[in-house]
Amino acid sequence: MKLVKDILYKVAVTAVNGSTDRFVNAIQFDSRRVELDALFVAQKGLVFDGHQFIDKAIELGATIIVCEEFPVQFINEVTYIKVEDADEALAIMAANFYNNPSSKLKLVGVTGTNGKTTIVTLLYQLFQKAGYKTGLLSTVQNLVDKKVYKATHTTPNSLLINQYLNEMIEAGVSYCFMEVSSHGIHQKRTAGLQFEGGIYTNLTHDHLDYHNTFKEYRDVKKSFFDSLPKTAFALVNMDDKNGVIMLQNTKAKQYSYALKTMADFKVRVLENQFDGLVLNINGSEIWTKLIGSFNAYNLAAVYGVATILGLERLEALTLISELESVNGRFQHFISKDGVTAIIDYAHTPDALKNVLETIQNIRTGNEEIITVVGCGGNRDKAKRPVMGKIASQLSTQVIFTSDNPRDEDPQQILNEIEVGVEPQNFKKTLSILDRSQAIKAAAKLAQKGDIILIAGKGHETYQEVKGERTHFDDYEKIKELL
Repeated sequence: MKLVKDILYKVAVTAVNGSTDRFVNAIQFDSRRVELDALFVAQKGLVFDGHQFIDKAIELGATIIVCEEFPVQFINEVTYIKVEDADEALAIMAANFYNNPSSKLKLVGVTGTNGKTTIVTLLYQLFQKAGYKTGLLSTVQNLVDKKVYKATHTTPNSLLINQYLNEMIEAGVSYCFMEVSSHGIHQKRTAGLQFEGGIYTNLTHDHLDYHNTFKEYRDVKKSFFDSLPKTAFALVNMDDKNGVIMLQNTKAKQYSYALKTMADFKVRVLENQFDGLVLNINGSEIWTKLIGSFNAYNLAAVYGVATILGLERLEALTLISELESVNGRFQHFISKDGVTAIIDYAHTPDALKNVLETIQNIRTGNEEIITVVGCGGNRDKAKRPVMGKIASQLSTQVIFTSDNPRDEDPQQILNEIEVGVEPQNFKKTLSILDRSQAIKAAAKLAQKGDIILIAGKGHETYQEVKGERTHFDDYEKIKELL
């Protein structure tokens, strides 16, 4: 139980009707989950407006209503609190309700288009290997030390974030590494959290169905760094032109990493093979199990964070050489017939280009590169032809197929991908709507030494069509076929 006036600390309240000197036992933003003596937050969402469910919440036992607009009539036994921004209020109240757990551990957020999941997961691995109890909030899974929770969003809702962080404190966790998505920032899910530091990876074409313009997308990311306190650190990729922009207004201590330009944490790729990378990190040479220049960037960030947070340089380098690749991120195996299969989450043009260029750099020149790729429905449509162009340019054979079509017509998505294929590459392409059949076709086309890339879904173990999710695992499927 918590006093309402304590939960409201630092919330921008504009009006109150009723007493705040009363207790609540839970905070909810979903009226269906409201219980007796709960506080209900009415948020204006993309699809539903929580103000429409205030009466339902009261019927189920809510005694405190937090909203942006007061109802026409008040109920005497209920306290109504008007706030400027319900999303932000929810996040701050959630932090207060759980006694601000982010201030009791070192919370590091990672934002950018690509690399977030890999960096937070590698950092989790590294600090666990260093002997620390560690937490993880990611697209793939959420971890409280070694206890696993299923992930439903890249950045969970603010109640869940604070619930996980509170559990981490109770479990003795010292460090937590968290993906910070542009949606999460824009919807104020990270408000009220105290970050020890932030990492910026890169910014490429994605989520423009939500953010409308690239500038808006960039500025949302930037706002995360603008909000960091002077006690925190900001580590950015200086090879990305937006890295400098992220640092413009931050109060945090500034650090940089890069492969091409001068930086605090400088990495050079010495060897890049299917059995790993040989890197030079700030003058020290190490071998790592990870593959590709994109992972060299990820490891530069990981090394930077490890040393900023106090690990000794040689210990950090030794632990980096022990890190394992992340599920669904350039996950690969070689079949008994000598075919290499790669599963990767690459679902943006830049990520797909990075993966295919990595394969091009590793191949000896005679192998065929057979790519299976699609695009998700109800998402940024502008990237579809770009994905088609990149896949057909950098592969010897491409099979366009369904990803997660969601509520869209799968064939229409394929048509929009095919628009990007240049005339000289038409003969390289096939379209097979059924993803299972598309992967089967790739397996049949592949000869000894060839490389199959299955892109877009990575770690996902489902396919979503018309609101229904059915089991589908790219890795499982190609492993079975090969």
